[in-house]
Amino acid sequence: MDKKELLRKVRKIEIKTKRLSDHIFSGAYHSSFKGRGMIFGEVRLYQFGDDVRNIDWNVTARYHEPYVKLFEEERELTLMLLVDVSGSALFGTQHQTKREMLTEISATLAFSAIQNNDKVGLISFSDRIELYIPPKKGRSHVLRIISESLEYQPESRRTNIARALRFLSNVQKRKTIAFVLSDFSDIDYEQTLTIAARKHDITGIRVCDRRERELPDLGMLNLVDYETGENILVNTSSKRVRSAYRQYDADLEKRFVDGFSRSGADTIQMATTDSYVKKLLTYFSRR
Repeated sequence: MDKKELLRKVRKIEIKTKRLSDHIFSGAYHSSFKGRGMIFGEVRLYQFGDDVRNIDWNVTARYHEPYVKLFEEERELTLMLLVDVSGSALFGTQHQTKREMLTEISATLAFSAIQNNDKVGLISFSDRIELYIPPKKGRSHVLRIISESLEYQPESRRTNIARALRFLSNVQKRKTIAFVLSDFSDIDYEQTLTIAARKHDITGIRVCDRRERELPDLGMLNLVDYETGENILVNTSSKRVRSAYRQYDADLEKRFVDGFSRSGADTIQMATTDSYVKKLLTYFSRR
């Protein structure tokens, strides 16, 4: 992708997702995620019903009237986006690939976060950590995240979600809001997820394509595994083959839902043909 085309795509995503975060998600994001605690705001005269434990005795003694301390929620948070850039994320049979949809969702969440003066960071992963952008604030930082998400060419095409979760825990020592965006075509990440979810507020966003759920009857097809590069000749007219294909996706979905549920983490599921706006709104209202 040349520089001009990249800038055009970045700008297109910014316009679309920033409008959503400004008018739809900023308030929902704010109310869904709590700050680290309460910090001192100001003092004012005591009013009937105030908690006497909040009386500021130094100020009270100085002015000979009771004053109380007011506290505010410490809002500043860190949002980490763990985005799957493995080979399977390049698959898409409708309007966009899974990777393109994951980028739009990431941008929407990132703009919502900076509206609340929160930091945003990125961990792009395959079966290794492909790219790490430490958390920072500001529009230019979010635009860098979008640009890297569109342009970055991963070194590996395989997936290892557990490695990404371990990296998150290593680089983020304090509690973080973390979204794991992937098709979750992986196994054996549940234990690492449980450990990470004890420390961080984690949500998994599973994006798949409808052709990964249902194989059409098109006779003999030569299919390519996006993660291994293997070519496979498949008889799509076989009911047994199509049933096994459906079952494989159902098993991945069950592992995703069960694993996140047991760890106490939240989930969002969608296809590339779904409206991620509606899915995110449902998620925020549920929280």
